[in-house]
Amino acid sequence: MDNKRNEQIIWSDSFSVGIKLIDDQHQGLFDITNNLYSHVTGNEDEERAYFDEVINQALDYVKNHFVTEEKCMLATNFPDYHKHKKTHDEFTFTVLRSVNEFKSGKSIVLEKFAGFLKEWILSHIAVMDKQYSLYFRKIAAIKRDGKLAPSLESVVNTYKPAV
Repeated sequence: MDNKRNEQIIWSDSFSVGIKLIDDQHQGLFDITNNLYSHVTGNEDEERAYFDEVINQALDYVKNHFVTEEKCMLATNFPDYHKHKKTHDEFTFTVLRSVNEFKSGKSIVLEKFAGFLKEWILSHIAVMDKQYSLYFRKIAAIKRDGKLAPSLESVVNTYKPAV
């Protein structure tokens, strides 16, 4: 398929939220999506085998990423936390539904699934994640080196939500 290359998504600074840990995770999500596109062959058996091999890893990666973002939002009292978490939950539900349909024998169109991920990633990072990025920048003290202080990486590692 010649259009596979056109479907690839390229990371650029315009997607950066200014938090290295989250930017690195976002870049990983770009890699996962691009890897899905690179395995679009038009051969259903090959695509099915690949999807079966990687989908649980991809889902775990996404869940871990969502936990990272949500910890940062909770730790900083981000006002749109619940709205943001709802989009995470809806995305997870949609992916899990696709996985369950696949496991029950329904065919998977790898290109369609990769397209879904691409559109969600681009709209979510470019729009929703920019909202918390702006909020974090407003509330964080900026040090001379231009990094957010305290580092949100340390927040992720130490914050434990109230039970």
